[in-house]
Amino acid sequence: MISWEDFTRVDIRVGTVVEAEDFPGARKPAFRMLIDFGTEIGRKKSSAQLTGLYRSKDLVGRQVLGVVNFPPKQIADFRSECLILGLYAETGAVVLIQPDHPVANGSRVG
Repeated sequence: MISWEDFTRVDIRVGTVVEAEDFPGARKPAFRMLIDFGTEIGRKKSSAQLTGLYRSKDLVGRQVLGVVNFPPKQIADFRSECLILGLYAETGAVVLIQPDHPVANGSRVG
C-alpha cells in the first residue's frame, strides 16, 4: 500500500501531441513525440512504443497522459523527458490512456 502523499509525488499531466515521427534508433518499434503540457510545464519529448495500434500522423492532436517529473532518459540518440501512459492489450500492443473529453493541457491527475 502507498499513501496519498506517495501518489501525489507522481506528477501526471494531460498534454497534446504536437509532433510524432518514427524512431528508427529505438531497440523496439517506437515513435519520437513532442507533447505540449501547457504553460506551467511546457513541451516535453518522449519515446513511446505505440506502433502496434497507432500511426504517427494519427497521434498529432491527440491528448495523452504523461508523468512529467521523472528524470530524463537517454534512448539511443534521443533524450526522453516524460513517460506517456498506456496499457498493454492482450495482443501486447500499447493502448494510450487519455481523457474522453478535451481538457486544458497541463491539467493534473489526482
